[in-house]
Amino acid sequence: KLHSLQTFSITEFSQLQRLLLVHGRYSYKRSASMSQFVIHRGLIISTMQAIFSAVFYFSSVSLFPGFFMVGYATVYTMFPVFSLVLDKDVSDILALRYPELYKELAKGRSLSFKTFFMWVLISIVQGGVIMYGALVLFEDELIHIVAISFTALILTELIMVALTVRTWHYLIFIAEILSFLLYVLSLVVLRDYFDPNFLQTTDFVWKVVAITLLSCLPLTILKCLRKKISPP
Repeated sequence: KLHSLQTFSITEFSQLQRLLLVHGRYSYKRSASMSQFVIHRGLIISTMQAIFSAVFYFSSVSLFPGFFMVGYATVYTMFPVFSLVLDKDVSDILALRYPELYKELAKGRSLSFKTFFMWVLISIVQGGVIMYGALVLFEDELIHIVAISFTALILTELIMVALTVRTWHYLIFIAEILSFLLYVLSLVVLRDYFDPNFLQTTDFVWKVVAITLLSCLPLTILKCLRKKISPP
């Protein structure tokens, strides 16, 4: 029975099983994934800004305009990140059938110092790969470096969400597609920030794809190897 926004009561002891093993598990796992992904999302763009400033003699010039920063934290990545609350690592049937799975939650392995530093390392590596990749591949076209690095950043974030998801929900899929389409629309509409002629070249496309793959492919391989060696 619900008494207020803070308290509730359970009328039968048997109801604790589903509350702890299913809803408790989902709440913990989803909160852990989303909170660590928010850290990753902020740290990767901070790493890119730090590298950009260091390369250009520690200038105080921002890598991305303010509009991009707001869009990055909202319309471009918000929907996929928050859609992680729909993810399930195991089905409710398995969670009830094997209560020993609850031991993992009690140990707090999904949200610990180890996972925190792992996501910090991933953020720094990916931010460095994207920024240095953009500088190397576009060393003769620095006027386009913002469009290149930001596009690779958005694609990396969307791919990282896809790699994090364990059970796809149709709303997660919609969130991924919607965010991508919103960014594509921005490329068309925001002509003051993007050069439409340059964006239509194959040179732009394959180099952005190369940077994105270099950023995400190693993690994809490691994830596949981990599933083979130590299946969930």
